[in-house]
Amino acid sequence: MEELKQLQSQLQNGGYDQAFRRLYPEKALSYQRQRYSEAIESFQEIFPCHTEAALYSAPGRTEVGGNHTDHQHGRVLAAAVNLDIIAVVARNDDNMIRLQSKGFPMNEVELSTLSPIEEEKGSSNSLIRGIAARFTQMGYPVGGLDIYTTSDVLKGSGLSSSAAFEVLVGTVISKEFCGGEVDAVEIAKIGKYAENDYFGKASGLMDQMVSSVGSFVEIDFRDPDQPVIEQVAFDFSASGFSLCITDTKGNHANLTPDYVAVPTEMKSVAAFFGKEVLREVEEKEFYARLPEIREQVSDRAVLRAIHFFQENERAKQEAEALKQQDFVSFCQIVKESGRSSYELLQNVFSPAHPEEQGVSIGLALSERALQGQGACRVHGGGFAGTIQAFVPNGMVERYRSLMEQVFGEGACYVLQIREAGGVKLERE
Repeated sequence: MEELKQLQSQLQNGGYDQAFRRLYPEKALSYQRQRYSEAIESFQEIFPCHTEAALYSAPGRTEVGGNHTDHQHGRVLAAAVNLDIIAVVARNDDNMIRLQSKGFPMNEVELSTLSPIEEEKGSSNSLIRGIAARFTQMGYPVGGLDIYTTSDVLKGSGLSSSAAFEVLVGTVISKEFCGGEVDAVEIAKIGKYAENDYFGKASGLMDQMVSSVGSFVEIDFRDPDQPVIEQVAFDFSASGFSLCITDTKGNHANLTPDYVAVPTEMKSVAAFFGKEVLREVEEKEFYARLPEIREQVSDRAVLRAIHFFQENERAKQEAEALKQQDFVSFCQIVKESGRSSYELLQNVFSPAHPEEQGVSIGLALSERALQGQGACRVHGGGFAGTIQAFVPNGMVERYRSLMEQVFGEGACYVLQIREAGGVKLERE
């Protein structure tokens, strides 16, 4: 903890610039100084009893490879990005976690009650309570906290603001009460536990893991209870490219049946072989018995299974290309992934709403603008929402202008890959 006045002074005088350089592009340092300083001022207004505080950050994440492979126990490649949720934190003696997120009502969680509360499901309170409960179940102490947060990880951006929130809370508890003993991988698992058992969402582990670990992360979910996780060493800032995420402003209403159909259809193919998920099915046997499979499942299910087998291998190839510092090959594989999502997985627009194809338009415009350089693909779950593009730095402003001309001001986020996951910021 540092005195609040001293903390603000150190921020404004560059005392945290080295910490910031691990998290943000150099050109963003001035903005981040101001952003953190304003967060401290807001913290003081909301929690005036505190004279000391600490600073924390947890990043959003982007899926890079492995589109719709995780629910079939496949491989994924994802990366932390420089958009994050930040927090000003102080301990209290009230045995309560109070968390004020900018623009939202105050969250208040009494730590004497850590069992799930039905009325809280789907709320931030449920996530905070679930995370605190899991720490205590693991034998770690948890105490009262006053927290103010503000986030650049906008909801609906496809960058997983919920995972960043979970990782932030878990990192704060680990640092403030456990001496930092709970590592990044375990914090991710704690976040998943809270989201599954308290919030009520049956999510996987990818989002939390990438936000918590940072950088490019290769994950193999063959055993989902013990996923194989490897951080991929690649300096994206030296690649000459930027990562652009564009929100095509599609309507997400009534898309639940489309999202549900993807794992359901993939599992119908697995069930033909008496298996639960496609990762348990031998690809050669799948092709050998294709005529029989088509008699029992839809052709779209067959195409989605083909996508899985190919995409599962592509996620591995993308990670290997980065390990070999071969960004050209990496981009080529990303292009192949994008085409497969479009043609085989078929998650670029909803078949129930063919009149709305913002993602398709965004991809067509991206390919035209990139002229064979970099790569683009649908981002995340698909059907509406965001696209991802790796854009040469010299083309970024022209690309962003084009995207925002079509989809509106602020629709295109220009990002870098962040090496650090959830962190407590320390002054150099």
